[in-house]
Amino acid sequence: MFSHVMVGSNDIAASKKFYDALFAALGGPEGVIDPKGRLFYMSKTGIFSVSVPINGEAACHANGGTIGFAVESPEQGDAWHAAGVANGGTPCEDPPGIRTSEMGSMYLAYLRDPDGNKICALKRM
Repeated sequence: MFSHVMVGSNDIAASKKFYDALFAALGGPEGVIDPKGRLFYMSKTGIFSVSVPINGEAACHANGGTIGFAVESPEQGDAWHAAGVANGGTPCEDPPGIRTSEMGSMYLAYLRDPDGNKICALKRM
């Protein structure tokens, strides 16, 4: 459904350190910075990117917004979460774990990146 997702950052170097660690935990490649200073992570299913806002204003996070990343297991999600915390992320929501709702059982782990963007690792059980 999606071709790409882009979040804003006020510090591309801090974002690169953070997201390189997250994507390494998922078996993904290191990010690439293009000539305009934007950071890209490419996979078979889409592109995740980080950019300083083009309007010159400060980057801010979306209140109520969350970007989810698929993980293959709770263990991979735990590694993803630990890598994020060790590289400038902040835990948020409940601790990582399996939760059951009307949508079924899911493993969820939530973080805020260095700019406050809320992200989540998810595995449908």
